[in-house]
Amino acid sequence: MRSSFIILWVFLVLCACTETKKISSVNSESWKQRSVSLEGKDSLLYGKTYLPVYSEIYSFSESQTTFLTVTVSLRNIDMDSPVYITSADYYDTHGDLIRNYFKEPIALNPIETVEIIIDEEDDLGGVGGNFIFEWAIDDDAVNEPLFEAVMISMKGQQGLSFTTQGRKLKK
Repeated sequence: MRSSFIILWVFLVLCACTETKKISSVNSESWKQRSVSLEGKDSLLYGKTYLPVYSEIYSFSESQTTFLTVTVSLRNIDMDSPVYITSADYYDTHGDLIRNYFKEPIALNPIETVEIIIDEEDDLGGVGGNFIFEWAIDDDAVNEPLFEAVMISMKGQQGLSFTTQGRKLKK
């Protein structure tokens, strides 16, 4: 009886010492510093862009996968005007929302880029992760933002990387 109690106590202590995994891709302080109000900007043109990302890919077979680090770039490719990103939502393979990256619109200055990093250990997106970005521009003369992702994995002396680009949604 006493040895069972000791084993149970050691197990509970070890479980209690497990650190909560911090996900580096969620940096709310950085987004708060970039937030802007769009009140009074009545003539904005709005759009949505879809971006596929892969935090995990199949390797060798359907039962074995490799995890990837994902760098998502949000780019203002206009030389003169800001663009506004009103939401950045990350969905998993099944279309379930994983997280929203900011609650208020952010502004990107001309030719500015900001990133969202999804750690290699963050496997929530699965093999078919998805981003939906909503954005706004001042008028149709302003270039729409560009959304890209670079996925990378380094194991031993092997590495793999590839990119994807966003696609504007019709509605």
